[in-house]
Amino acid sequence: MYRFFRRFSAYNSNWQIGSVTAVFVIIAAILSALVSHSIFEMRRSADAMDDARAQKAAEVAVLSMSEKLAATVRDNAVWDDAYVAMDAPEAQAWAYENWGKTSEDYELYDGAVVTAGDRTVISAHWKGSAFDPFAVLGANFEQQILQANQIGANPVISFQRVGDALLLVGSLALQPYSDPVDQDAFDILTFFKVISPDVIDRVSDEYQLRGLSLSFAKPASQMLVFAVKDINGVTIAHLQWPRELPGTRVYQKVSAYLTTGLVLFVLFLVGILVAGSLEAARLRRMAAREKWNATHDRLSGLLNRAGLLDVLRVWTRSSAGVRSLHLIDLDGFKQVNDAWGHAVGDELIILVSRRLMTTCPAGTTVARLGGDEFAILHDRDDAMAFSEHVIAEMAKPFDIGGRTIEIGASIGFAFADREAEPLELLRRADMSLYQAKESGRGRAVEYSRALDGERDRLSTLEGQLRAAISSEAIRPVFQPVVSASSGHICGVEALARWQTPAGFVSPEVFIPLAERAGLIDALGMHILEQAVMTARAWTGLDLSVNVSPMQLCNPSFPSQVTDLLQREDFDPKRLTLEITESVLMSNPETSRRAMETLRKIGVKFALDDFGCGYASIGALRQFGFERMKIDRSLVWASDDEGQGSGVLEATIALAVALKIPVTAEGVETSRQAQLLRSAGCQQLQGFLVGKPMSATELEMVMKDPEVA
Repeated sequence: MYRFFRRFSAYNSNWQIGSVTAVFVIIAAILSALVSHSIFEMRRSADAMDDARAQKAAEVAVLSMSEKLAATVRDNAVWDDAYVAMDAPEAQAWAYENWGKTSEDYELYDGAVVTAGDRTVISAHWKGSAFDPFAVLGANFEQQILQANQIGANPVISFQRVGDALLLVGSLALQPYSDPVDQDAFDILTFFKVISPDVIDRVSDEYQLRGLSLSFAKPASQMLVFAVKDINGVTIAHLQWPRELPGTRVYQKVSAYLTTGLVLFVLFLVGILVAGSLEAARLRRMAAREKWNATHDRLSGLLNRAGLLDVLRVWTRSSAGVRSLHLIDLDGFKQVNDAWGHAVGDELIILVSRRLMTTCPAGTTVARLGGDEFAILHDRDDAMAFSEHVIAEMAKPFDIGGRTIEIGASIGFAFADREAEPLELLRRADMSLYQAKESGRGRAVEYSRALDGERDRLSTLEGQLRAAISSEAIRPVFQPVVSASSGHICGVEALARWQTPAGFVSPEVFIPLAERAGLIDALGMHILEQAVMTARAWTGLDLSVNVSPMQLCNPSFPSQVTDLLQREDFDPKRLTLEITESVLMSNPETSRRAMETLRKIGVKFALDDFGCGYASIGALRQFGFERMKIDRSLVWASDDEGQGSGVLEATIALAVALKIPVTAEGVETSRQAQLLRSAGCQQLQGFLVGKPMSATELEMVMKDPEVA
């Protein structure tokens, strides 16, 4: 199931990266297309603009030639002498001298023709030689002189083809310059200019029409053309010249650079695609690695709590078969860490993980929730038998670096149902595990509704405890501590008592509850404060107060105690804080710092419950206790036949040898008191010398001289 989530996450990441890369490539392609289109459009526009310029230049060139010829014709036709000369007998000779002879090598025209009003030829010369204009120039000439037979009009200009020659012909009626005349027919002066190659070359140079030529045939393709038309509008020739194509030429000059740029751009896009693919692959690997790190325990390689919950979300919704969640807590793991160090502890976690994987059936989900707690998702109906099998496997020794390490396991399990969400199923299994550890460890407990009832009861009690601390409903009582030799009260021990409307709540219930609920600091300081305030008036009596291991490990505890003693003006030398050896084993450095800080102001420390469970002579020496309190179990054991009294005497002798004063707890009989005095015990505490009592009761007892 987890592999599905992993593949889905990788697919989602890959899709996102692929989408971004695709969008980038599409945008790059669009930009490339726009740039390419812009380049080609600029080339086309530049070529078209030059074509339009050339067309206009050709049109202007033809117009210029026409206007120049028209001006020449006008200058010669509107002339009084010419008008008069054409009516004289010497008209032909006059025309030859002034126009025909000049045509031989004149720049402005190559031929001159003078026709009379009845269309007879007065004079006609082409390059100085006489010719028949009607035969050579044809019907268009006749049509032109007819159009020119009017006074005051502009010259008639037209093109005419004569063989392989193109002529520009201009005609105008001969007329006086000053006085207009009224007549029906006029003599007509006609000049014509041959459009020779020299003329074409001059036009080409003057109007920047490179390669300009005259053609009577169909114009060549890819050439710019100006149609030359006769007097009737019929095309008789073409002026043609090749296109300059400046845009194309510029493009050709930079095409190598553009091609190189395009290749580089394509390579860039390919690089982007490749880099995107590589980055996508890298991100997929990173996402998979991060997902793995987020859902797996790095030390063991198993699923962690987050990974287990991912699987549970799918697992609890499936109705296939009977399924159970097993939580496993290793028994004795902390001692392995304390004895051999965390490196060995880590190696033990790895070996435990491997053993669980080999113990569980194929396909079973195994997770490490943290520390020495594991979880197994079991899909068969033999949950109890499976748990017992796991416990048996965990009880087998582990070999780490030549060390044989033995631990155990406690298991709590709960069956999945449609009502139980993943966190609820985890809570049920955790409650079962807690019950398994509380009931002796090394066993498996199945979840039942009764555990919820106990939880509710403890939850209610926790709320009441919180309120009791706030309202000071928990008060200290004081049990006398007497001198073993004189029997006089030399001190008191403050004990917490909680009386509710429902009855008395034992300290063995509410103190562990306060530790689990995080209320022990508040409760401990409350009892200490009340005891100090009460005992302040009891001059000459020492005050002993029990301190929870959690209190001593609180970095602010020494300053809180110091502030309290200063505020209440209580002599620190009168205060003894009693601690158990468990706190010294779990947090030795923190405990040592707290003890040294308080010792500097005079507070003393007593090792409580000595002889109950594990007791270390090294702890007595290392932490320098000012007093040792013998546990009541040793005192009571002295009443039994056997070695009970010998063990008690040996314990006291040990303290005497270490020069540590001894206080015996739980003294209930005179025989016990006598044995303790004989063994060298300095102080006695128990029902024999005084039960726990209120401050008022204690003050009454202190006034009674008969107190034993």
